[in-house]
Amino acid sequence: MASSSRFSFETSWGASRRGDATRFRLWAPSADQIELAVQAKAGLDFVAMEKNGDGWWETITDRVPVGGGYGFRVNGDLVVPDPAARAQTGDVHALSELVEPTAFAWSSADWRGRPWEEVVFYELHTGAFTPEGTFDAIIEKLDYLRDLGITAIELMPVAQFAGKRGWGYDGVLLYCPHEAYGGAAGLKRLVDAAHQRGLMVFLDVVYNHFGPDGNYIGAYAPEFFHEEIHTPWGAAIAYDEMPVRQFMIENALFWLEEYQIDGLRLDAIDSIKDTTDTPLVKELAATVRQRFPDRHVHLTTEDDRNITWHVERDEKGQPLLISGEWNDDFHHCAHVLATHEAEGYYADYSRHSVEQMAKCLATGFVYQGEYSDHRERNVGAPSAHLPPTAFVNFIQNHDQIGNRAFGDRLTDLGSRRTVECLQAILLLSPQIPLMFMGEEFGDPDPFCFFTDFHGELGDLVREGRRAEFGKFSAFRDEEARKLIPDPNAETTFRDSRLDWSIKDRPTYRRRLELTRRLLAIRQRVIVPLLSGVGPNSGSWAASDDSRAFVVAWTLKSGQVLHLFANLDDEPWAIPEGVAKGDLTCGDLVHAYPKGADIELQGGTLPGPSVVFRLDAQRMIAGPSA
Repeated sequence: MASSSRFSFETSWGASRRGDATRFRLWAPSADQIELAVQAKAGLDFVAMEKNGDGWWETITDRVPVGGGYGFRVNGDLVVPDPAARAQTGDVHALSELVEPTAFAWSSADWRGRPWEEVVFYELHTGAFTPEGTFDAIIEKLDYLRDLGITAIELMPVAQFAGKRGWGYDGVLLYCPHEAYGGAAGLKRLVDAAHQRGLMVFLDVVYNHFGPDGNYIGAYAPEFFHEEIHTPWGAAIAYDEMPVRQFMIENALFWLEEYQIDGLRLDAIDSIKDTTDTPLVKELAATVRQRFPDRHVHLTTEDDRNITWHVERDEKGQPLLISGEWNDDFHHCAHVLATHEAEGYYADYSRHSVEQMAKCLATGFVYQGEYSDHRERNVGAPSAHLPPTAFVNFIQNHDQIGNRAFGDRLTDLGSRRTVECLQAILLLSPQIPLMFMGEEFGDPDPFCFFTDFHGELGDLVREGRRAEFGKFSAFRDEEARKLIPDPNAETTFRDSRLDWSIKDRPTYRRRLELTRRLLAIRQRVIVPLLSGVGPNSGSWAASDDSRAFVVAWTLKSGQVLHLFANLDDEPWAIPEGVAKGDLTCGDLVHAYPKGADIELQGGTLPGPSVVFRLDAQRMIAGPSA
């Protein structure tokens, strides 16, 4: 890493400064002619580019000044933006803008990040987090987040996508922070301000597809895609082509180096259809580990296969590749316990959610090779050997809220007591916790799926989304589906913005204070015990006739964290064979509601309630896998 306060990363693709000149490169092996298009007063001027034997076109010229517009003309006809542009002169269809990466001077250049065990994620959408919807507006909330106990903000994708509003998973210019949010300079200001406050910044990145509007790569490099291999979003990306592989791996390094980002979330890696012997994720993660040995840089993944090879640990318990896997199993168990829903993928969790929740907390995944009725196949691999910190847990996130028909939050679906019990379980268990924006004060307002597509594409997105819900009983009627918000309507986006005024109302202020207390306990009591945890650290037991369970984790220095949870309305008399020893031993970490620990000492857990205790020995008996 550079030792100065100005950072840049040279990419194989696109523009790289060479003193007063710039090298421009584009991979287009099938093109007959590629020219650099230069913005001029009278229109466009064109500079010839030379092709080498590997399909790369290149020129070095001083014809494009910093701040000037440029693009590439394909076969004397179509002018396209730079797919590796760092900025745009307009939208995704406009010319790219040449920028000087080292123009920004970092005030936090000596920042080295924070250990993985300290991470408490706060996922947010830049456009919906504040009324202004910009990177600079997020800066105004950083003190609030730090004081709350958050240690890492995670931005939903910010790479330039079509239109002004959207979730960001339809990005087409993956090196270009969206101008609607404040562009490159705005994102750097945000990261710098966060580091000054001791906060990490993570970025959600998408390497499984490009968006449908503004992706011109196929027009000049059809070899970038495998049309015969399908993903949920279209043709697979051709990761067996080295320039394609470089494009994505360098993109990860670019964010981590030039923007000093602390970590990345790799979206839906199960949809990366890599035909090579070395999975992209493996090579990418290994490259990141090698390049940043003196910084705490972390990678997380989303993957519904419940695989474990990418989150394995070394002999000291440190990640070899990926730091943590988003654990959908935990969310699904929690959601079913709070709502009793049983349609869609929740059908795999409805009948055994208590046992599954306990198993998940103790050993990682619920599905560790078992048959899934919903997916009609065996799912997962054994995960009990992994430390709890190999998993990122959540009871809400952008997907699980926004992919509901009306963007309902758990606060609006479950009882207050049950949700607050689940919140305590999330924030005090040894897994890495993630909250979605507004969750800390129990925001009841929706977060919907929204886009900014128009014409035929807009119609396809709107009707396609409504058709997806036709398999659910509530929306089998066509008239009912018409009530689902139009993703392209500006009102759908506006309704998804956080309403910051409600956090000061009594009910929401109470939830906010509860979150603050729980996160303070986590940092003081739990975090110091999380490094170097060995394999098979968890054990569990669950009730046969109620929604109650117990979990114990052996953590650092042999300290054992115990969770006693009863999500039923009726008290639970802890049966013989579950509890062993004196339930009053050790130290009380947290009890909800107040007094639950006193009843636990008598062998009964009121409902709904949770109690965390810390002791030097296990107080429960139960399976570890």
